Amino acid sequence: MNRVDVAIAVPPRTLLLDVAGPAEAFRLADAHLAAQGRPERFRLRFVGPQAQAASSVGLQVAGLESLPTRFEVPTWLMVVGQPAAALGRPDAATLETIDWLRRDIGPLMASGDDHRLVGVCTGTLLLARAGLLGGRRCTTHHAFIEMLRRLAPAAQVVDNRVFVLDGALATSAGVTAGIDLALHLIALACGDALAARVAKDLVVYLRRTPNDPELSPLLAHRHHIHPALHRAQDAVCERPGDDWTLASLAEAAHVTTRHLLRLFAEHAAVSPMTYVEKIRLERARQALSGGASVTRAAQHAGFASDLQLRRAWGRHLEGTPRTARTPSQPGCQSGTRVVTRAT
Repeated sequence: MNRVDVAIAVPPRTLLLDVAGPAEAFRLADAHLAAQGRPERFRLRFVGPQAQAASSVGLQVAGLESLPTRFEVPTWLMVVGQPAAALGRPDAATLETIDWLRRDIGPLMASGDDHRLVGVCTGTLLLARAGLLGGRRCTTHHAFIEMLRRLAPAAQVVDNRVFVLDGALATSAGVTAGIDLALHLIALACGDALAARVAKDLVVYLRRTPNDPELSPLLAHRHHIHPALHRAQDAVCERPGDDWTLASLAEAAHVTTRHLLRLFAEHAAVSPMTYVEKIRLERARQALSGGASVTRAAQHAGFASDLQLRRAWGRHLEGTPRTARTPSQPGCQSGTRVVTRAT
């Protein structure tokens, strides 16, 4: 697992939550990895045109590194937003940031190296001013969608979205959507279970809706913040092959079986054993997409047999496990992903 630099570009009058929200998510992800005895994945860096900058609420952000002209390791560059007054009248330092994006970051992103460009909230407008959006799909805060369309007429601007991924470009809507995007990136890099733990620490919902064409069952029933139910779901996600029963799930949640049934019905809208089956199906689907045989995928996911996998598949998915078996390279997919939520 390669270490990733998360470089957050901080121009003057930056929206403080755009910086702090994603940064805390990545910090907590590393804390959970360390607690599990796994190597940390993210190194936070804060860069800017000046050594310090006043945030949108007046707090000074100090100790900023100079704007880098190259990346030594895989880097996710996050360009964060500014309030409306700053967007209409960019100051000299903001103009310097835009020039840097155009001059140095554009070629880096076009190099084919394992970097990612992230626009948080109105940070996407800075990417547009720098000419980095091209014909890509992107989004921003709902109040600035039309401004983004004017600044990047060739781009495919998507409104009413939490965030949009188009290859190595990721953009998000208004301020708290930066946390949603960070959680999604953590899930891609470190797994859905770890992203769920970070969301629970932050006391935020995992904002995924059925409008996402690639909705993961690992997240689909976790639109809640109930700690006991999260404990049961964490246990299933981490050990789908265990012999889960209603009693063992209740033990993992530290509640009675009767109470667990109520929690699943009220907060997850699914029965406990159906939840287990869906998680196992997703594990099997992932194994099949990686080229595993149906028998190996069934064993990997915790199904007792191929037949049990096929029956579960017929209840929840189209096609058959065999038709889903397509070899692919491990790692994150680079296709476009869209997640919907009102901002």
